[in-house]
Amino acid sequence: MPFRFVTKQIHALLDYPVALALMGLPFLLQLGASNPLALWLSVVTGIAAFILTVLTDHHLGILRVLPYSFHLAVDGAVGVSYLLAPFVLGFSGIDAWYYWINGAAVMIVVGLHKPQARPIGQPA
Repeated sequence: MPFRFVTKQIHALLDYPVALALMGLPFLLQLGASNPLALWLSVVTGIAAFILTVLTDHHLGILRVLPYSFHLAVDGAVGVSYLLAPFVLGFSGIDAWYYWINGAAVMIVVGLHKPQARPIGQPA
């Protein structure tokens, strides 16, 4: 598919700033008016995203013990969870919009992921 342009390298460049934003933006935006979980869900997700990035096997991973495919699966699960969180947890106003926008952004990035070509002779 020609629209799939988010490579492993591009994704890795996004990971650390996104993790930091997930930790800091809830405080800047004063999330939590509709439910205190609106603040803390993002902070905890940001911490987890930072750890996941450190452990992922890509050029910016530090320990590189988790396959990139696992990282993408976790990102997809977070995207779906963020889209559903306002309904399930009763978020409203900016709390809801924060999660819907972030969930949609994550799903777009995961959906635009460009699969890597396998070297010739490597099993599928």
